[in-house]
Amino acid sequence: MTRAPANLMAVRSLLLKHLNRDPNRVRDEDLEPNEVGIVGDANHRGGYHTGSDRVVANDYSVVESPRDRNGLTLDAAALDVGMFRVSSGGRHHDLATFSTWCVAQCAANTADTRDIREIIYSPDGKVVRRWDRLGRRSTGDRSHLWHTHFSFFRDSIKAGRDQTPLFRRYLTTIGLITPEQEEMDMTPEEHNWLKTVHRNLTVLDGRNPIGQTYTRTTMGEDHTDPKFKVGHPTLRSLGAQLTALQTAVESLANRDFTDEQAIITGVLAGLTPEEIAAAIPPTVAEQVVQELGRRLAA
Repeated sequence: MTRAPANLMAVRSLLLKHLNRDPNRVRDEDLEPNEVGIVGDANHRGGYHTGSDRVVANDYSVVESPRDRNGLTLDAAALDVGMFRVSSGGRHHDLATFSTWCVAQCAANTADTRDIREIIYSPDGKVVRRWDRLGRRSTGDRSHLWHTHFSFFRDSIKAGRDQTPLFRRYLTTIGLITPEQEEMDMTPEEHNWLKTVHRNLTVLDGRNPIGQTYTRTTMGEDHTDPKFKVGHPTLRSLGAQLTALQTAVESLANRDFTDEQAIITGVLAGLTPEEIAAAIPPTVAEQVVQELGRRLAA
């Protein structure tokens, strides 16, 4: 049967946590659990709300992109978000402003939107519009006057890629998430893990600039792209893969290196190709692929 994948369940949980009732903030209208859906109901056939058991012949959610054809599994690949209205930072935010913000990010092709195929939404509660990365369609049915539909390329769901960064960035932008709250969101195990990574990387600080860069990036204090802040939410999404990197760094902590290449070689020696690939953020991975292609063609 069609399943709700873990990465979309994580988005659902994030939105409900911050857009559902909280006595510490003003809530004009909450986002309720039954307003955030992933799997289509029993009568739903075809489209991104269905998995391989319920798609139909020539289903647009499969045939129009190789990313969907190659990523088809039993998992649904869509998220519906219902009506809400919140007050934060002296301003009101609702489904329409949320939807238009997300569409603007997709149109700008920000790194955290590239797994989104389409958004069907209403900017004003009167007309329905559709942003389609493939440029196939521009509207949808009237039910989207009161809910917004997000379709994700199926290969990103199959790969289990974290889909929370865009939505977390929205919640941060409107002031519903602060750095202090992010810190509170971490489990004790995550706190200890992050502190261990920071301590081990700090050992390298006085020996080579790469150690300083690694430490600042791990703590989310700077990055070459101002729109991409690494911080602990991203570290959490890398999970076990970065734990392998931590182990490799620990083994180097008491060794003395005189150049960057020696450090890089030492870290990579402790990782498998799969662990290296899994630990590379999507924005960096694209650059790595391009560079490898350039070198192989030379």
